[in-house]
Amino acid sequence: MQTIDLNSDLGESFGAWKMGDDDSMLAIVTSANIACGFHAGDPAGILRTLRKAAENRVCVGAHVGYRDLAGFGRRAMNTSSEELAGDVIYQISALQGLAKTAGTAVRYVKPHGALYNTIAVDERQADDVIAAIKAVDERLILMALAGSPLVARARAAGLQVVAEAFADRAYTPQSMLVPRQEKGAVLHDAREVGQRMLQLVQQGTVTAVDGSQVAVEAQSICLHGDNPAAVAMARAVRETLSNAGVQLRAFIS
Repeated sequence: MQTIDLNSDLGESFGAWKMGDDDSMLAIVTSANIACGFHAGDPAGILRTLRKAAENRVCVGAHVGYRDLAGFGRRAMNTSSEELAGDVIYQISALQGLAKTAGTAVRYVKPHGALYNTIAVDERQADDVIAAIKAVDERLILMALAGSPLVARARAAGLQVVAEAFADRAYTPQSMLVPRQEKGAVLHDAREVGQRMLQLVQQGTVTAVDGSQVAVEAQSICLHGDNPAAVAMARAVRETLSNAGVQLRAFIS
């Protein structure tokens, strides 16, 4: 039976500012990338999300990012190796403490936003993040963009890597994500997105913006949770895959 993990970025509300519907998403996904307070999230809100994840038996990952609350972690930063490694260690460690309190544990790390995109191609920052993860716990899994050089680099350094695809993002003919600032980068048709992900699971390909079929080898699908249609789209993807006989489960038990 074909299997796939569904993940979403959660715990991103900050004080009075609500971001996404964590409770609904946690009833859909099998893994949760939970903000660690640097790009989004506050301690009380993160803890609530962790408790809900534990209640739903959803696998927990640390969603680490640049120290950039104002920019939601989507602004590229040329931080020093010492600063970047320290920031990543700090974020993982903070989430580990909150997770223990919530009755769960951090099992993997998924970088967020600009950090995610930068380390997919920037060897120096990639090595800084890899070293930081290993310094905390070599058993932690790195979630990375399918097809990016980071996947092989992290594996060569001794980390287990889970490659992910994005349900609501368009792909280039080179199997990379279309930059967010370009027209058509983000997809909004829930039915279309569901069928695209079924194709990914069954055939290992997605349709690129030019109509070509590109190979994408992924063990997890990201369902973004920070837009009004996120829950409906996530449900559509889950239902489409389940109805086709695909088993939805976390990549780690």
